[in-house]
Amino acid sequence: MSYPVNKTGYMNVPPGGNPRATEAWALTETARRMSEAQREGAPIEQLLGAVRLNWRLWTIFQAEISDDSCPLATEIRENMLSLSNFVDKTCVDIISDPTPKKLDILISINRNLAAGLFETPPQDAAAESQAGEKSSALGTGSASFSV
Repeated sequence: MSYPVNKTGYMNVPPGGNPRATEAWALTETARRMSEAQREGAPIEQLLGAVRLNWRLWTIFQAEISDDSCPLATEIRENMLSLSNFVDKTCVDIISDPTPKKLDILISINRNLAAGLFETPPQDAAAESQAGEKSSALGTGSASFSV
């Protein structure tokens, strides 16, 4: 699944009720904004704003994954928290020394994770349709994020 793009960004925010799609969209949108901020001649404020937005998104993921009620397996939660820690450190590094090339790793992480969220794993397809897709792969079904 992909969202149509125009010069101002993504036109179609996913409708509510599907946290996986919302998380995938948020990751894709922040990756797009960071990529735009890498363009030659882009103002440094655009780069810093995109990195801060990405940092906020990952903070939401951390909060939801850290919650005791998170339905994810312990190993997945630990891996996501480790990745979140890396994202935090990378964001701080970029904010302290804003170099467009440094955004590459964050863009790659967001795009790869979003790609996984856009696909519904076969074993989860029936359960998701029965549950109304109320949970997500990241366990952030209750979080909201706006860009």
